[in-house]
Amino acid sequence: MNQKSSLNRISIYRELFILRTSAELGRSPCRNMRQDFEKLFLHLKPAEPPAGLFDRIILAIKREQELQHKRRLLFGFLFLLVVSLITTPLSLIMLVNQLESSGISYFISTVVSDFGAFLTLWQDFSLAILESFPIAGMLIFTLTLIVSVFTLRLFLYKKRLLLGYLIHDFS
Repeated sequence: MNQKSSLNRISIYRELFILRTSAELGRSPCRNMRQDFEKLFLHLKPAEPPAGLFDRIILAIKREQELQHKRRLLFGFLFLLVVSLITTPLSLIMLVNQLESSGISYFISTVVSDFGAFLTLWQDFSLAILESFPIAGMLIFTLTLIVSVFTLRLFLYKKRLLLGYLIHDFS
C-alpha cells in the first residue's frame, strides 16, 4: 500500500469521526452533510480491473461453448449409435422371418435340385421369386445397416474429438 492511499484513508476516517462526534454532542451536521460526503468520496478512485481480464473472460466463454458443442456431438453420436445397433439385429430378425414365411426357400431349392426345369421356365421362376421376396424387410434391414455403419464410421472418425472431451471432462 502506498503512502498516498494511506493518507486518503486517514483523512476519510478523520472526517467520519468528526461527523460521528458532532452527532453525539447534539450538533446537527445536516447542513454540511452533503459537502462532507462529497469531500469524503473525492479521494476514492475506482478500482481498475486486472490486465487481460477481458481476454481471459472471452477465452473462458469460447472454451465453454466448445465444450458444450463437443458434449452435444458426443451424446448425438452415442444416441444414434445405440439406436442403430439395437435396430439392426431386430430388422435382421424381421427379414429372416419374412424370408421363411414367404416360401422363397422352396423356389431356391427347386432351382438347385432341378436346374433343367429352371432353365426352361426361368421367367416364371424369376417372377415368382420377385413376388414372394420381402422387399419391405430388405429395405428396413438395408437402411438400419447403412445407418449403423455410417454412425460407426463417424464415431470412429471423430474419436479424437470425443476422447479429448472425455479426457478433459474427467481430469
